[in-house]
Amino acid sequence: MPRKLLSEALGTALLLAVVIGSGVMAERLSGGNVAIALLANTLATVGGLYVLIEVFGPISGAHFNPAVSLVMAARGELPRGLLLPYVAAQLLGAMLGAWLAHAMFDMNLLQFSTKVRSGAGQWIAEGVATFGLLLVILRAPAGRASAMVAAYIGAAYWFTASTSFANPAAVFGRMFSDSFSGIAPASAPGFVVAELIGAALAVAVHHLLSGAPSAPELKACAGNPPKARHG
Repeated sequence: MPRKLLSEALGTALLLAVVIGSGVMAERLSGGNVAIALLANTLATVGGLYVLIEVFGPISGAHFNPAVSLVMAARGELPRGLLLPYVAAQLLGAMLGAWLAHAMFDMNLLQFSTKVRSGAGQWIAEGVATFGLLLVILRAPAGRASAMVAAYIGAAYWFTASTSFANPAAVFGRMFSDSFSGIAPASAPGFVVAELIGAALAVAVHHLLSGAPSAPELKACAGNPPKARHG
């Protein structure tokens, strides 16, 4: 357990440092061009997320996200006794990651975001972002989840109105940064609720897509046993 919790805390901290730090750098270098800043923030997040999943996945599963841990616990893929410790490690890591980003850019460590992110469009966007993320995780072919998750998050930065937090721990960490990537504490509850609803819908759709095979399919499987998949 200590190795798993350290993996989740450290991985989430580094993820938030990537998201917030790249946002600060992008804002400083973009000359006020928000599109360029968002593009730079996106590219850094995609690369960082892929690497972090590859590094920490074999240890803890590289959830870095309470919504993912909740779904994995509900499916029996994470022992339920580890759910709360995982979430605590993720939240702690997210806050520490924000502080790390501030330290690297000589900013005040302790701060709260004033960036309001609210309204039906933002909440729908967060639900869609989290729905897609969980569906990718649940349905990704063996060995390809890290690349697919990173690619989806990169795309969702641009096609969702919220720029795709898709992660209650990210919401928590980004409350502590009054920067390009921040979110005002008052806006956080709406985001978290939308994310959890999106995650629940993803599980429901995954079950629908994974329905029992038809009789012809069962006969085909009986005659041609599937080959084992290797990660």
